[in-house]
Amino acid sequence: MLILVGVMAWDTTVVPIDAGSEVQGDQFHANEEFSRIQRDVEERAIAAPDLASAIAEDQAAAGEEYGVPGDAGPVMPVTFTGVVGEGSSGAYEVDVDGLPEDLTVRLQTGPAINGTDLRDAPGDIEFGQFTNQIEYQDAGSALNEAMKAEVLADIDTSDLTGKTIEVTGVFQLINPNNWLVTPVDMSVQ
Repeated sequence: MLILVGVMAWDTTVVPIDAGSEVQGDQFHANEEFSRIQRDVEERAIAAPDLASAIAEDQAAAGEEYGVPGDAGPVMPVTFTGVVGEGSSGAYEVDVDGLPEDLTVRLQTGPAINGTDLRDAPGDIEFGQFTNQIEYQDAGSALNEAMKAEVLADIDTSDLTGKTIEVTGVFQLINPNNWLVTPVDMSVQ
């Protein structure tokens, strides 16, 4: 066993996941890549009521028309204005006018941002660009950190309850009645 660990260590290449555009050689530059993803999502974002209506009419067709294929479902770009409700562990429910009563919209504000929705949002960051699954996952985490620094750093996310917010972001369409949105742009009014 000790010999195997030694051989593994000898043959292991560590590739830094840079918080500093794209996959270039062995590095992923999350800050530059986040700026590109942010612009892409803002250009493609659909107003939440229109997106909810399209999903209710035909979830698969809405995913194909507006989303990008993801692991468990398409990653959907969305934009909305709403009033923040109760929150737990940095995820707040948001009341958005024009949405069905049975649709829950939640917004991730950290400190932990879960998932790889930002990495998967443009549809052109692929596993084959990385050495292994760990680096691919690290790229998603690095993008989440870049988003927090760019979008959430100047917002007091500790208590947003009762405030009106404007958000553009993405979510993976797994459950059509429960959206967990990761922002790419957010303002508090």
